[in-house]
Amino acid sequence: MGVTGPPGPVMDRDEVDRALARLAAEHKAVEDSLLALQDHAGRRLLEGAELTGATKARWAETEQTITALWAYFDAYTAALREARELRSRRRWSSREDLVELTERLRGESVAVSGTEVRAPGLTGGGGLVERFTLARLVERMNELYAASLDTVVCADAVWSALPARIDLLAAELGRTRSLAHSVGVRPGEHPSGDDLEAITQELALLRSQVVTDPLAFWRPAGGSSAPGGGRPDTERYDRAARALEEVRREVEAVLQVRQDSEARLLRLRDVLSRADRTLAEARAARGEVLAKIAASEVPAVSGPPTALQERLAAAAEHRRHARWNRLSPLLEALEQQAEEELLRAREELAAVTAPLAVRAELRGRLDAYRAKVARHGLAEDTLLIERYDTARRMLWSAPCDLRAAEQAVLRYQRAAAEALAGPSDHRGTR
Repeated sequence: MGVTGPPGPVMDRDEVDRALARLAAEHKAVEDSLLALQDHAGRRLLEGAELTGATKARWAETEQTITALWAYFDAYTAALREARELRSRRRWSSREDLVELTERLRGESVAVSGTEVRAPGLTGGGGLVERFTLARLVERMNELYAASLDTVVCADAVWSALPARIDLLAAELGRTRSLAHSVGVRPGEHPSGDDLEAITQELALLRSQVVTDPLAFWRPAGGSSAPGGGRPDTERYDRAARALEEVRREVEAVLQVRQDSEARLLRLRDVLSRADRTLAEARAARGEVLAKIAASEVPAVSGPPTALQERLAAAAEHRRHARWNRLSPLLEALEQQAEEELLRAREELAAVTAPLAVRAELRGRLDAYRAKVARHGLAEDTLLIERYDTARRMLWSAPCDLRAAEQAVLRYQRAAAEALAGPSDHRGTR
């Protein structure tokens, strides 16, 4: 190579030796890095995989970059070897040798042809020649190495993280599907069966895409320039896992129905039977009220819960034929409706027997005041005896006029209160 003059002061022998030692160490570091990249599991996977999408395009660029890296490294190796040979000619290098060594070690002494280097983003293409100092060539190789390593590490990180997790989730999906089929949760027959089918398709598609286009599932870390800075994107996997967990809980609920359906059906029959007996009691009480209470509006009593009994029979039929997926929602609805039916029957009984309760309350109040009057020595009071007999006759006659009886009890209460308050001419009051 021609010498055009050293860049800056001419190096002395010690400076040359130190520079050669430093460059040799950098050469070793670059060589180790390139060999490690060559043996990286991610690079071997990328090299042998059928890639698609972003990964296919980026790997094609990275392959060119790696080729360029080796070309640069070969040029660096040759330049360093030539500098070493020049230095080793003489133990004490001449002025001319030191000038040339300074040019080789500090100047743009390394020429790389564009036909040898074809890498994305490089200016050395179309046969042009790039010239580098040894230091700048090391920087260029470090830049290209970082870009290449980033591609390899990111793809390898996705492949290491997602396919294995997808396979584990698919195995769990298989177990859940088998359990679901055993309780009748199948596509087209139960919403959870349709969900299982959708999750199955999503996992198959997700795994295929992860294997062929891993870089589409990489999220770089913001502001990070280190190779492999970021994390695998697990959003779709996480969504499928959550959906499967929801289905699994639904299937377990249906399975629980299979295990305790007999006891639940027995409880349902008992609740409906109690509701039926309560309505029968209300109907009987209504007849009694109509016979014993006059001038009272007694509400009608509804019939037995035949619609619920029919649905209960349908639930039992589902159980006999192991249609657990149909039995589960039906039982839940029946349990709520049966409790509502029992509550309604109790409310009807209370509404029907309300007049009898009022009569009983009036009877109790009348007797309580009579006992109080007797304790105060007024049991022989003529007015009180007369008013008590009138009220008692009304309350113990059938049919009983509640309104008139209530007024009679109130008249007795007022008379008793006046008598208890002190002497007065109440005995002559009517």
